[in-house]
Amino acid sequence: MTQKLIAPRDLERHPPPLAPDYRSSLLRSPQHVRLQYAPTATEMMGPVFGQNNLGPDDADLIVNYAAAGQTAIGPRIEVHGVLRDEDGRPVPGKLIEVWQANAGGRYRHKKDGYLAQLDENFGGCGRCITQADGSYSFRTIQPGPYPWPNGGNDWRPAHIHFSVFGDGFAQRLITQMYFEGDPHIALCPIVQSIPDASAIYTLVARLDMARTVPMDMRAYRFDIVLRGRSATMFENRMEGT
Repeated sequence: MTQKLIAPRDLERHPPPLAPDYRSSLLRSPQHVRLQYAPTATEMMGPVFGQNNLGPDDADLIVNYAAAGQTAIGPRIEVHGVLRDEDGRPVPGKLIEVWQANAGGRYRHKKDGYLAQLDENFGGCGRCITQADGSYSFRTIQPGPYPWPNGGNDWRPAHIHFSVFGDGFAQRLITQMYFEGDPHIALCPIVQSIPDASAIYTLVARLDMARTVPMDMRAYRFDIVLRGRSATMFENRMEGT
């Protein structure tokens, strides 16, 4: 039986380690060549996370931090999509964690110095597990953009952070999802450090009117592809492994 080769990363689609307009890269960019190594058996086999480990509101950021009878403030949305491999096959049973700023663009973090007000009913994090067909979904509040001390007047586009776990906790991919039509995408030094426009496209969720709930919430679709030519850009896997 011939073993199928795993498609390598196309490094020309990834941002260079040193992107001067993204000031943090001046200090963080690696000074040595990339390393590639095979995962150990322990990394491949566990520990694992199962459906029974989720709470009833883990995938509903609108209420999972709110006081009884309360909800988070802001535009209500559903984010959904399908997790697939490089051949288009669904990948079931994988843990997806998300975290984000609130509708005003502020994180619930003690070091967040933005002046926007905190929402006492919004924690900004949740998780779900992909179904048999690879699908996932969660409800949340659309996050706001926020300023960051990179240049004189730089703002991050509204975004949601995604963490996708594999067969064990040591197998983890991290990325950010942006929203279709956000003008800050074209202005953000982090996003624009990606040299390939098609790679940026993989990070943008599309408005899905077919899934929108009338008089309630809009929906955005964000499909995630693990490898291959259509792979989603993952910020922690730029070394090709």
